[in-house]
Amino acid sequence: MTREILVAGETLIDFLPERPGPISSVEQFDRRPGGAPANVAVALARLEQTPLFWTRVGDDPFGRYLRKTLDEHGLPDRFVERDPDAKTTLAFVTHDETGDREFSFYRDATADTRFQPGRVDGTTLEDLEWVHAGGVALSSGSSREATLDLLERAASRDCTVSFDPNARPELWPDEGVFREGVREALEHVDVLKAAEEELEALGFEGDGVEELARGVLDVDGGPSTVFATRGGEGAIAVAGGDAAWSGTASHPGYEADVVDTTGAGDAFVAGTIAALSEGRDVEETLAFANAVGAAATTAAGAMAALPDREAVRAIRRTE
Repeated sequence: MTREILVAGETLIDFLPERPGPISSVEQFDRRPGGAPANVAVALARLEQTPLFWTRVGDDPFGRYLRKTLDEHGLPDRFVERDPDAKTTLAFVTHDETGDREFSFYRDATADTRFQPGRVDGTTLEDLEWVHAGGVALSSGSSREATLDLLERAASRDCTVSFDPNARPELWPDEGVFREGVREALEHVDVLKAAEEELEALGFEGDGVEELARGVLDVDGGPSTVFATRGGEGAIAVAGGDAAWSGTASHPGYEADVVDTTGAGDAFVAGTIAALSEGRDVEETLAFANAVGAAATTAAGAMAALPDREAVRAIRRTE
């Protein structure tokens, strides 16, 4: 069976706190599967567009748990790699009273920093219409070269390439290195999803989120479409003249009973990919992606709350 979408990047363990507050004050954590690309891949499966997923976990108890979880969500194991010489990444998450979170990573030479170029073969790429990756893989190890290689080869085969910077400052030496790494990736990207503050961290300038997004469209050879998220204030989309879809749209987002915002941005990404790959226009795509993101905030844990299409329709009925 030919699959039209491939997602690439890390799968890891999120440890979620029993209550809000700084990590030093939390006594108990719950283990949950996570990693932005893993969340995107599972979210697409929940939206009935199961992708191929290229990821790498340790050959340890955490890695075995994650492989089992991916299998339970129906993701094929063809590109789910097991690293016998490295551990699986762990991330401890802390929340404030509004549900916003911070991360503390244990990611020194772990499996997801050890992707190797060329693992996704040319024949597979020829069968794909869409490839998605995230910025964490660019931050360390051979995964940077492997991710850039994948994006370049996908773009050369006329795949639509999407990218989420997924800025985690603690994983980068400084903001300048983050900016340089992501800017290099953007040379191969068609669709960029980024939070407003991420666009600023990448050095784009403008009075407001729409001007920031239009600054991305001015990058030579860079993205032709930008989806910029603004948390509880919704999101905007700007598509340039070279995009397969056209137009500018904004959406205020949806009301939801927020429990945990972990994974909401990843759910938004999956909603964007699903809608655009189905031929929806920018305005409808933005509304759909916002609904997927809102539904994903209603339970704890990134994967646990990822919605199916009925849950998305329920959120949209509140509009």
